[in-house]
Amino acid sequence: MTDLLFNKTLCVHVKCKDSDDRRTVIRVGIELHLTSSPIHRRDLVVRLTDDADLFFLYNLVISEEDFQSLKVQQGLLIDFTSFPQKFIDLLDQCISEQDKENPRFLLQLSTSSSVLDHSPANLNIVETNAFKHLTHLSLKLLPGSDVEVKKYLATCLATVKVQLTLSTFKVSTTLSEKSRELDRLRSEWTSQTTSLSSKHTLDLTTEREKALEVQTRLQQQNEQLRRELETAHQRSTQQLQARLSELEASNRELTEKKYKSDSTIRDLRAKLLGLEEESQRAKQQVVSLRRENGTLDSECHEKERLLNQLQTRVAVLEQEIQGKEQLVLRTKEVLDATQQQKNSVEETAENKQLQIVKLESTVKSLSEELIKANGIIKKLQGDLKALVGKIKVKNTVTVSQEKLLQDTTEQLQKEQRDLQDTQHRLRLKEEEVSKLKEQLEATVQKLDESRDVLKTNENVITWLNKQLNENQLSRKQEAVAMFETPPAATGARLGSASHNMVIFNAEPLGLDSKYFERRDDSIPLRGLVPSVHLNKGQKGFTFSRCLPSLHFYSLSLVLGPQTVA
Repeated sequence: MTDLLFNKTLCVHVKCKDSDDRRTVIRVGIELHLTSSPIHRRDLVVRLTDDADLFFLYNLVISEEDFQSLKVQQGLLIDFTSFPQKFIDLLDQCISEQDKENPRFLLQLSTSSSVLDHSPANLNIVETNAFKHLTHLSLKLLPGSDVEVKKYLATCLATVKVQLTLSTFKVSTTLSEKSRELDRLRSEWTSQTTSLSSKHTLDLTTEREKALEVQTRLQQQNEQLRRELETAHQRSTQQLQARLSELEASNRELTEKKYKSDSTIRDLRAKLLGLEEESQRAKQQVVSLRRENGTLDSECHEKERLLNQLQTRVAVLEQEIQGKEQLVLRTKEVLDATQQQKNSVEETAENKQLQIVKLESTVKSLSEELIKANGIIKKLQGDLKALVGKIKVKNTVTVSQEKLLQDTTEQLQKEQRDLQDTQHRLRLKEEEVSKLKEQLEATVQKLDESRDVLKTNENVITWLNKQLNENQLSRKQEAVAMFETPPAATGARLGSASHNMVIFNAEPLGLDSKYFERRDDSIPLRGLVPSVHLNKGQKGFTFSRCLPSLHFYSLSLVLGPQTVA
C-alpha cells in the first residue's frame, strides 16, 4: 500500500565539485509504503525528479531501522511517525522563502562529482541566520538504476496515458454537447428571424397608418389649442392687470404697516433698554446689600466675641471676689457693659429691619416691572398673531414682500426672546433677594438668641447679688453673736459648724437647673466671706454654706454656647 504525502516542485541550489552553484527546479515526492506480509513494516520513500529531464531520478528509502541511525547521527528529537510531517513542514518553509532575494530556508543538492551524473548526492535543508548556515536535515540520495528509471518512465507514461484518455473523453463529450447546442440555436435563430420579419412588416404598416391618423388628429388639436390659448392668454392678461392693481394697493398697505411695526419695535427697544438699566441698578443694589450683609455678619461675630469675653470676665470676677464691695463694683461694671451691648444689639436689629423693608420695596418694584414686561409681551404676541393671519390671507404677495414679512417676524421673535431673557434675569434677582431675606432672618434669629443669653446673664448676676447680700447679713449676725457669746460657747459653736454643714435647695431661687453644673476642675475662691458650694442631687442643685477656713465657693454657670467656671 502506497500513500502519497508530498509531490511539489521546489527551487533547489545545486552544488557540484569544481563548478559554480546553480538553481534549478526539481520535483520532490514523498511516499509512505506499508507492507503487511510477510512482516509488517513501514518505509518512507523520497524521490527527486525533473519534469524537463525524465532520466533524472534520485531515490532514498528510509526504514524504521534506518531512521534510528539517522536520528543518532543528526541529533533528531522526533520519532519515525512524526518525521514525514516535520520533513514536509521544512519543505513548505523552503517553498514560502524561495521567491525572496535572501531566503531564510533553502534546499541544497550537493554532490562530490563535477556533474549530477549517476553519482550519490546529499539533499540538505539549510536555515540561514546572521551567525551561520544551520543544516536542519541532510539526506543522502542514490541515483536511480536502469530498472528504476524504466519503472519510473513506465509509471509516468501510464499516468500520461490515463490523463490523455480522460482529457480526450472530456473533450469529445464537450464537443458533441456544444455541436448539439449549436444546431439547436441555429434552428431557433432561423425560426425567430422569419417570425420577427413578418411581424415587423405588419407592425410597420400598422404603425404608419396610426402615425398618419395621429398626425392629422394632432394638427386639428393643435389648431384648436392655439385658439384656446390665445383666448386664455387675453383673459389671463386682463386678470393679471387687475391682480397687479390689487397687489399694488396691498403693497402700499403692507408698507404702511411695516413703518408702524418699525416704530413699535423702536419703542419696545427703548423700553427694553430702560428695563436693562433698571436691572443693572437692581444688580448694584443687590451687591451693596451683600456688602452690608457681610458687614453685619462681621459685626455679629464681633458681638459674639465680646459676649464670650464678657462671660470669661464674669468667671474671672467670680474667682477674684474678696468682699462685698469689690463684688458689687465688678458686678455693676459687668451689668453696665451688658446693658450697652444690649442697646447696640437692639440698634443693629432695627437697622436690619430697615434693610428688610428696603429690600421688600425693591422686590415690589421689580415685580411691578415684571408685570409691565409681561403685558408688553402679550401685546406683542397679539400683534404677531394678527400680522401672521393677514399674511396667510395674502399669501400670493411677491417673493420680496414675503421676505420682508419674514424679516419682520424674525425681528419680533428676537425681541420676544430678549424680553424672555429679561424675565429670566428678573427671576434670578428675585431668588437672590429671597436668599438675602433668609440670611437676614437668620441674623435676626441669632440676635434674639443673644438677647436671651444677655437676659439670662442679668438673672444670674441678680441672683449672685442677692446671695452675696444674704451672706453679708448672716455674717454680720454671726459676728454680733460671737461678740455677745462667751468664748467657750463660741468655740463649741465653731466646732459644731466645722462638722455640720447647712444644706438648702437652690431651685426656688429663680434660676433654671441647666445653668448649674458640677465642675471638678472649678477654681475655689478664697475670701473673708463664707464659702458657698453647689452639689447636684437627684432632685436639683444644693447650696452648701460653711466657714471660710473649711470649704470654698465653687459655682458653674452655663452661659450661651460656652461654660464659665
